[in-house]
Amino acid sequence: MKRENKPRLLNRLNRIEGQVRGVVRMVEDDRYCIDVLTQIQAVRAALAKVETEMLRDHLGHCVEGAIVSGDKDEQRRKAAELIQLLERTAR
Repeated sequence: MKRENKPRLLNRLNRIEGQVRGVVRMVEDDRYCIDVLTQIQAVRAALAKVETEMLRDHLGHCVEGAIVSGDKDEQRRKAAELIQLLERTAR
């Protein structure tokens, strides 16, 4: 991960953590189901944004580094990692 992106991602994850705690309180308080589900969707969307940023960072840093290095084995490892990630996502 690029060092300059780390604080921003941690900040987003901390906000998501707060959102999840808010959902817990909503359930504890017997809030209306649709309101809880709406907040759960917001948490999922926020996590998806973090995931996208992490993937962008991985491609721009780790995968690019493997390509620039010229190390064929490392390039294959990075490609295999991405394929495995996409396979897990497709399940």
